Amino acid sequence: MVVRFQEYAYGQTRLAEGPLNDRFEINKEYVMSLTNRNLLRNFYLEAGLWSYSGNGGTTSATTTSKDGPEHWHWGWESPTCELRGHMMGHWLSAAARIYSQTGDNLVKSKADDIVSELGRCQFAIGSGWLAAFPETYMHRIANGKWVWAPHYTIHKLLMGLYEMFVLAGNEQALAIMVGMADWFQRWTSEFTREQLDELLDLETGGMLETWADLYGITKNEKHLALMLCYDRRRFFDALLAGRDVLTNKHANTQIPEILGAAKAWEVTGIARYREIVEAFWKCAVTERGYVATGAGDDAELWMPNGKMNRMGVGQEHCVNYNMMRLAHTLLRWTGDPSYADYWERRFINGVLAHQHGETGMIAYFLGIGARSSKNWGSSTQHFWCCHGTLVQANSAYTEQIFMQNEQGIALVQWLPATLRANIGTSSIELTIRQDGQHGLYPLNSWNVEGMKAITEVHVPSIPEHRPDRFIYEISVKASKITEVPILLRLPWWVRENPTITVNGVPLKGEWRASSFAEINRTWMDGDLIRVEFPKSLTVEALPGESDTFAFMDGPVVLAGLIEEERRLLGDPSRPETLLAPDRERNHSWWNTGYYRTKGQVRGFRFIPLYEVKDQKYAVYFPVERHVPMS
Repeated sequence: MVVRFQEYAYGQTRLAEGPLNDRFEINKEYVMSLTNRNLLRNFYLEAGLWSYSGNGGTTSATTTSKDGPEHWHWGWESPTCELRGHMMGHWLSAAARIYSQTGDNLVKSKADDIVSELGRCQFAIGSGWLAAFPETYMHRIANGKWVWAPHYTIHKLLMGLYEMFVLAGNEQALAIMVGMADWFQRWTSEFTREQLDELLDLETGGMLETWADLYGITKNEKHLALMLCYDRRRFFDALLAGRDVLTNKHANTQIPEILGAAKAWEVTGIARYREIVEAFWKCAVTERGYVATGAGDDAELWMPNGKMNRMGVGQEHCVNYNMMRLAHTLLRWTGDPSYADYWERRFINGVLAHQHGETGMIAYFLGIGARSSKNWGSSTQHFWCCHGTLVQANSAYTEQIFMQNEQGIALVQWLPATLRANIGTSSIELTIRQDGQHGLYPLNSWNVEGMKAITEVHVPSIPEHRPDRFIYEISVKASKITEVPILLRLPWWVRENPTITVNGVPLKGEWRASSFAEINRTWMDGDLIRVEFPKSLTVEALPGESDTFAFMDGPVVLAGLIEEERRLLGDPSRPETLLAPDRERNHSWWNTGYYRTKGQVRGFRFIPLYEVKDQKYAVYFPVERHVPMS
């Protein structure tokens, strides 16, 4: 089995201080604000360990005066919702990731306590079952009666327990998984293969991934057999036959099944599973295409191949996050930087755009058509599925920044961070610094060098206008002279040959966008790599509507701040005739993505899609082609 890249262990890569780390901390604060009692309430109810009295008392835990129903978790976590309990799994995943990156023992203690209580619930139920809903839900779906996604909810819980074991070292989490596997072995043993196929066509969630994860740990043949039970043959075989079985199907039902196939290949080496994943990517991305944000879905459904002009509700956060997970997996397998390009597009115009930069809350959908707006969820009253992927996505920024292969270290995502790694008998530290003068907002912050540039008279003068490039510096610290190749990803949006220098000396080479530049040398403490990526204002046509365009500044999708559809007049092959830079400067950094219309009857402004909060906006605009007279 060939794996081109591998992740560094959580904790080896740390975010640098700045706005991106601030988002991580906002997410951490939200994770820690959700009380154990509220997260566990429905599990206690199912296990018979909770009783509520008028004064807010319980028989299972110490309470406070603020434990009345007005403080409970509602929305999709309410006791009357069939999807209740899904947030628990996401929460455990987020907590495990946060702890493994930060070493924060308060996070681990809280998560360990919750796992212990989940174990108590499983013991009280007595059958190995553990969920916030009864076993009868599974019997109902076995009889063909609709229940809202019990497999989906169980998968989230087991994924959280798996990550608590793998990332946080909680042995009880694994024991709970094994107990649940025993329950599912008994349950699935009652069905013929044909009955299982009928059941899986109704709803499978990501159970294939769950049991593949478990088998990867235990190597127990029982767990392999359980994994094979959840092989959704009808869907997988249709993909392998080259059929489009995605259009107008529920996107986030199918991506977890494909992530399961990916994990199944990794733990078994069975080639069919990898072929399924590759066939899915071809069907979902390569042949289908996507809009400027990277999305091929609208209102949770796959849009038709190359025909995405229906643009109704917008992309879903869960789909965005899970497609990033899949792109990350394919990058590991192949080393192909196009998967990292896709991840980057989805991260900047998905993860960052779906999260409120101040409150940390989630927008379930992200519209791109006229009169779009972001509908923000609350901290405890909604608990949409996207609340769960919110806390996961925003606790996992670091996993793709640096990766490794047999040759050396790969810098994959240009996000401010530091890697600490061992190379043979020596240690090396790489720090990505994004120049605040020439960087990507909102990943900039106030910085000393930027402030010096606007206050001191002896430093080089500031350019008159916003620079046409992003500049990064990678500083090297080595315990001793170290020979290791460093690979730098050159993103898809780079418009000209990038400039790469080491200690001020230019490297010779003709590099192309969407590739890796490899630097082979012996590194010494204090070496400095400087990279300049030229960018420009570009347009991308809407698939299926060739006269409708989105504007991008490098990798950043722009949003026009208007409340109705506007037709622009100009030449889309020369986007600079349509938009002009606006509000370019902000103290110690340049603002990326700020523009205003040019030569239109009524003007309006553009800002990055990720910066939109409560404004009405549009991403795509019909353009009446008009070539201005020179």
